[in-house]
Amino acid sequence: MPSRPLGDYLSALRATTPLVHCITNYVAMNSTANLLLATGASPAMLHAQEEVAEFTAISGALSINIGTLSSPWADAMVIAARTAQENHIPWVLDPVAVGATAFRQRLCETLLAYQPCVIRGNASEIQTLNGLTSQGRGVDATASTQEATTTAIALAQQHRCVVAVTGETDFITDGTNHYQLKGGHPLMPRVTTLGCGLSALVASFVAANREQPLEASLAALACFSIAGSLAGEQAQGPGSFQVALLDALYQLTPDDLSTLAQLEAVHAV
Repeated sequence: MPSRPLGDYLSALRATTPLVHCITNYVAMNSTANLLLATGASPAMLHAQEEVAEFTAISGALSINIGTLSSPWADAMVIAARTAQENHIPWVLDPVAVGATAFRQRLCETLLAYQPCVIRGNASEIQTLNGLTSQGRGVDATASTQEATTTAIALAQQHRCVVAVTGETDFITDGTNHYQLKGGHPLMPRVTTLGCGLSALVASFVAANREQPLEASLAALACFSIAGSLAGEQAQGPGSFQVALLDALYQLTPDDLSTLAQLEAVHAV
């Protein structure tokens, strides 16, 4: 299990208010920024090639989400990832719908060379990223988390990073240590961009806890799942759920995170 209570990682985030450089998709910009602000981080959304290197270099972490690609944005992502690697800045890759097109696959292959600290995706995306399948159905997972556990471990070992497979049950691994996380709410898949925001949230936790990326990732995912469960208790539908989720993230305490997380260590499968 983690060496410290998970709440310690949330306390570190709120004490440092890390600046997170998010190169994300059009659909996710506003919701991701609000999610980070509610939790205690400081988001920035920049994607111009002329400034991404300069801004990445002063950021606490970088989050790259390939949701709505264009050639200029893809080039900016490569510049930012290279800058992060050169400056020892942790960065998170969210390979949205990587199996859908050859363009996405080529870009992710290029980005992986710059050593992401964390890869966060659904089961289908993680399988595709590891080269085990050739097609996915857009952003939707067509495989279960259980089916992707072996793939996730192999991917983490190959790229020496943390891999988080998210779904009804999350699986998180650094290639050696493996965890399963339960929680959340059935309304979460009915609100667009929550997964995109989660990747940026992982980046914010890692920025505040650089020496422990696995534990920081666990804390970020647990924070999100607990807030989702709490939001679902009062939401009437997807619209009110989104508002309730922001409130739950804002109100979540370190003690809540330490005591409510449904986390368990698991053996490799």
